[in-house]
Amino acid sequence: MIGPAILVEGLSKEYRLGVINHGTLFRDLQSFWARKLGRPDPNAVIGARQGQPGERFQALDKISFTVQPGETLGIIGRNGAGKSTLLKVLSRVTAPTSGRVLIRGRLSSLLEVGTGFHPELTGRENIFLNGAILGMSKTEIRGRLDEIIAFSEVEQFIDTPVKRYSSGMYVRLAFAVAAHLEPEILVVDEVLAVGDYEFQKKCLGKMKHVSTQGRTILFVSHNMTAINSLCGRSIWLDSGRIQSDGPSPEITRVYLSTAAGSSLPRKRYPHDLADGRIARITELAVINEAGELTHGYELTKPFKIRIEYHLKAEVAGATLGLQILSEDSGETLISLSDTELEPSRLQPRKSGTHKVEVQIPDRLLNTGTYSVRVGISRSRHDTLDVAEGLSFRIVDSVGIVQYLGFERKGSLLALQLPWHDIQ
Repeated sequence: MIGPAILVEGLSKEYRLGVINHGTLFRDLQSFWARKLGRPDPNAVIGARQGQPGERFQALDKISFTVQPGETLGIIGRNGAGKSTLLKVLSRVTAPTSGRVLIRGRLSSLLEVGTGFHPELTGRENIFLNGAILGMSKTEIRGRLDEIIAFSEVEQFIDTPVKRYSSGMYVRLAFAVAAHLEPEILVVDEVLAVGDYEFQKKCLGKMKHVSTQGRTILFVSHNMTAINSLCGRSIWLDSGRIQSDGPSPEITRVYLSTAAGSSLPRKRYPHDLADGRIARITELAVINEAGELTHGYELTKPFKIRIEYHLKAEVAGATLGLQILSEDSGETLISLSDTELEPSRLQPRKSGTHKVEVQIPDRLLNTGTYSVRVGISRSRHDTLDVAEGLSFRIVDSVGIVQYLGFERKGSLLALQLPWHDIQ
């Protein structure tokens, strides 16, 4: 009897923060002497959390699951949940602290840009290198070489060292290699987000084709539409633990509702203008017809987005822009500015605090989770401030999305358009 393609039992991965390990002796010595002299670490990542020496961080905490041969498993969760660490352990990039991992079959992984490629070798040479790592012969690799190069769309640069590739070119070739060398297990991280939209569609189509051939796929993504389309089952990770495991539509729905419903859709931003800025967006909020914040806005009712901004001095020619994005697909659904319908707003705006509201009509956005981005600028190249990170949900409590048995869940918009009989 054939067992699971992947078996994970009690897997844990612990890191010691503050321990020097930059990959080279020279950088380790730089960091060591900087610490001894009480100076900032020259190799520290800007914005990264700096732990005290010896402090421990549990990236994965006793997780267990199995993946059957031919199954496509999605892995979702917020940044820092442990998704990439899990894939690195499964791909043998890093060793687990404790627990057991059993892999049955050849595994090819596409993790961070550059993983598995030698920068000094050409694209063509790296194809053969990756194939050899997977245990394939030169004859087998040559049989797929033209197909790999054509899919990657980097024919012109295939004999150029990959260290000269852009991140997009790197990903194109890396995915082409990973998907065409016929591993039994394909592991893909969010690295596909680096590619352009058409290439992402091409990659998802290829993964669907690979899955129909009975090969196992592990796919990490923040694109819930792609997860639901590609993966029959998903695991939700949070703080290194499995929060939920089941059918993808159910898991993604719970994940999105939890992420959006944990707080009301209002965000306040720093009011400080001491850094030399003359404009600050200070508050964003989504309100219903009664002017209230809620955890969900009804599909059949209009709502408003309220924007508050502060000007340190009078500003001429300023434009306030608003974008509404789908958190499922990442696509921008609405993009508008306050000067399109009212050019008079290009006149000088007085210093002080300003408040505006934008009304979104009913039945425009379909059910789902959306985010808001607002910016104020004086020209295309002179952005004064940008505020984002506000999420809200559209809900359907009266069953409009499913009417007379017709499902509209796949649609981003819920417009009601007129129908006319013609002779």
